[in-house]
Amino acid sequence: MELKQNCKYAMLVPTSMGTRLTPENGQPVHSSDKFTLYATSAETNVASISSYLGLPVKVLTTFVKDSPIAKFIKSNLKARHMDYEGPEMEQENPWGYRHQINIADSGYGSRGPRVFNDRAGEVGRTLNVKDFDLERIFGEEGVQIVHLSGLIGALSPETTQFCLEVARAAKKYGTKISFDLNHRASFWKGREEQLRKDFTEIASVSDILIGNEEDFQLCFGIEGPPAGGEGLNAKIDGFKGLITRVKETFPNASVFATTLREVVSVNEHLWGAIMLEGENWHVVEPRTIRVFDRIGGGDGFVGGMLYGILKGWEPEKWPQFGWATGALATTFLTDYAQPADEEQVWSVWGGNARVKR
Repeated sequence: MELKQNCKYAMLVPTSMGTRLTPENGQPVHSSDKFTLYATSAETNVASISSYLGLPVKVLTTFVKDSPIAKFIKSNLKARHMDYEGPEMEQENPWGYRHQINIADSGYGSRGPRVFNDRAGEVGRTLNVKDFDLERIFGEEGVQIVHLSGLIGALSPETTQFCLEVARAAKKYGTKISFDLNHRASFWKGREEQLRKDFTEIASVSDILIGNEEDFQLCFGIEGPPAGGEGLNAKIDGFKGLITRVKETFPNASVFATTLREVVSVNEHLWGAIMLEGENWHVVEPRTIRVFDRIGGGDGFVGGMLYGILKGWEPEKWPQFGWATGALATTFLTDYAQPADEEQVWSVWGGNARVKR
């Protein structure tokens, strides 16, 4: 994949920043009285792989003016080596804008994690193209890959239009577009027809498409893997058929990817991935990983795969590195992996958990 050169930023992510409230020691939310607050968003989860490994990353978002939570989020983004820009919205009144809260425990053993989203008044719903100079960002500063998520694309009519304009500007200036569908039924309710039209436009100009069988079926009506069939090979063949149909629908894209996950218990998963690059299939057959907190593992995979593309590695390494950064993310309580260096990631891929002195 030929990337634009002489760019200020390797990766750009539009996002709605929020917080995650997590009980200590994997305890359930309803029975806990001690919690840790983290700054989070799916899109910055993806970008963290590149930012921690030294590539320049920029975040486009919105903040609540004079909010201590906004200050907390800004400090977190700086600590993750990310530049950011976006307007400051007045809270207006106690019932006005705020940064959303993701209330989630990690689960343990046979007790699965539970997530409750509190997004009333979410300031990120106001993301608007008028607040950003896309000509400067893409034309003057320059971006190699912009990563778009269906979470932001469907958050509100304003954010849908914003993602459309970002995709159009990226295409105009030769920036590669990565699009993770991330379908959420609650976001789509009552807007299905318009969102399918808008998502189709974004996907039609995208270079990299990511999603599972439900994402492609619910967003575009593309038939998922057939029911039945036993064993891992049958499942992989089913996903290959799905990706082939997606490629026929969106021939502009050259990379298609999905993760494979089977939950044995909260703390033990089978983790794998499938990627089609051009005409070449790259399959990471699922193998056992130990899980501390599963949230962000899929984002970690996407972030690692995009990092491999940005580094100009041979395609075989893209899903391998993504598999490892996804596995690494599940060992952190934060929703994003914080790799120390590439060697640490490749050690995860190689199954080498020995102490490094």
